Amino acid sequence: MNKERLEGVHEQRVPFHDCDPLGIVWHGNYYKYLEIARERLFESVGLTLPFFRQHGLHLVVIESRCRHSYPLRTGERLSVRCWFKDVEQRLHIAYEVRNLTRDRRAARAWTTLVAMRGEQMLMETPDAIVDSIRVA
Repeated sequence: MNKERLEGVHEQRVPFHDCDPLGIVWHGNYYKYLEIARERLFESVGLTLPFFRQHGLHLVVIESRCRHSYPLRTGERLSVRCWFKDVEQRLHIAYEVRNLTRDRRAARAWTTLVAMRGEQMLMETPDAIVDSIRVA
């Protein structure tokens, strides 16, 4: 984790079962890799399942995008870095996926999450979440 910019990082080898018949990662699996990195980012600032249960909150993804620029193939190493771009109105998370084997950026992505209390979508990120991020 970088103190100037909080980051979540995930690295792994591309498994065979994540790839299409040509041995290239199927595009939908990128979101799985993004989610793992985002979970690490959240854990680094205390945003864990017990935190959300304690505050009666949950998050939902309202938007996501992934722009692919270089393939990931079976057996290659990948890295996903993510960081907070905005936390006030929503949690906007940016990502960079790298093909470590080829030393190339494989994709850039972002997801936008909003907080909910029960069935009610909140218009601002609750203070408990913002404070947890700022304290880290």
